Amino acid sequence: MSIAKQLITPVFSRSAAHQKRAHEIIPGGAHTYAKGDDQFPAGMCPVIVRGKGAHVFDMDGNEFIEYGAGVRSVTLGHGYGPVCDAAFAAMTGGTNFVRPSVIELKAAEKMLEVIDKADMVKFGKNGSDAVTGAVKIARAYTGRDMVAICGDHPFFSVDDWFMCTTATTSGIPEWNRQQTVKFKYNDLASVQALFDQFPNQIACIVLEAETVELPVPNYLHDLQELCHCNGALMILDETVTGFRWHVGGAQKFYNFTPDLSTFGKGMANGFSVSALCGRREYMRLAGIEHTDRERCFTLSLTHGAETHGLAACIATIEAYQNLNVCNTLARQGTRLKTGLQAAIDQAGVNDYFQIIGRPWLLFYATLDQSKQRSQAFRTLFIQEIMKRGILAPSFAVGAAHLDEDIDRTIEAVGEALEIYKLAIDEGVEKYLVGRPVQPVFRKFN
Repeated sequence: MSIAKQLITPVFSRSAAHQKRAHEIIPGGAHTYAKGDDQFPAGMCPVIVRGKGAHVFDMDGNEFIEYGAGVRSVTLGHGYGPVCDAAFAAMTGGTNFVRPSVIELKAAEKMLEVIDKADMVKFGKNGSDAVTGAVKIARAYTGRDMVAICGDHPFFSVDDWFMCTTATTSGIPEWNRQQTVKFKYNDLASVQALFDQFPNQIACIVLEAETVELPVPNYLHDLQELCHCNGALMILDETVTGFRWHVGGAQKFYNFTPDLSTFGKGMANGFSVSALCGRREYMRLAGIEHTDRERCFTLSLTHGAETHGLAACIATIEAYQNLNVCNTLARQGTRLKTGLQAAIDQAGVNDYFQIIGRPWLLFYATLDQSKQRSQAFRTLFIQEIMKRGILAPSFAVGAAHLDEDIDRTIEAVGEALEIYKLAIDEGVEKYLVGRPVQPVFRKFN
């Protein structure tokens, strides 16, 4: 399709009316900030009615090929039959009881089948629960308070120990802000500098295995050795990498065994389940059988072991084991990445629009005329691909993305990049409708 061809811009009148009411009774208009209206172009904030496979449909009847997928939590596709069937069968027998249900042990055993170097697992409802639980265990084990996080990785928890490091610190006590420090990814010297600056004070370091930057050879192993030499634990946050890099997590992908690791997002295909896994030496502190140390009251959630969520988790893991889902993600992601790069080359915007990350989790960088990151150009790109039926805050492929979905996406991006090139030459304000999107972490609205 040429840019000269007239596009029919999607209408969002029903979604807009819905969101106006939502903002009156829901702070932010959504229960997840990453889904907020401020993350999408003005007037183009669809409210989803249903999804099927890799497609979603909004209140106004618009259909999109979707890559956000529940903030990257849906990897098998919306409404994936075996997972939905398992969850439904479980909930008809009761969702929550006064004592543990049979499925709790079954789900724990299934999880440890794939996270095979962990000895114990405890379930939560989201990644924040799990990562904060890991931090509490590390603090209990070491008797220290401070936490060192990778400053190059975007998000670990909604809890104060992490949020105090962002621009959004309102409501967080000042004293809490002194307990978390940052190091640089792939930079062991920056970690050693923290241990030198705060001797015998850092309980743990927290990082993802990788985001858009790959670890240098032996980085994870060397980092863990550095932690242990300084009396700290290493926590690997696999909320994103788990069930994308490998069914056994990025730790399996890199043949590495962290002290503690956390999972969420893709482990139950959109159902609310997370997991804290680790070595018995540390995890046992969250139990009730040890008597040699104080107990650590970590993950204890009323709804932490809902039967339907755990059934969904089991069915998701079985799908990964039987269908080799990660290979599908890699194959379709490679097809997408290759096609997107060809579109970038064709539009001549290599210096201004970049595809980064692994094929199974792609991101895009939007740069302005000065080759600096630009929210305005990001908004323009989202605006133009949404006009063409693509909903993609990032390009996180799922197993439900068919070849025709990938090809249609590549075509739509190619057309959008022609507009992007014009905006580089003539100014983004000529083509962008409304205000730019905003960072999630910001001091003021």
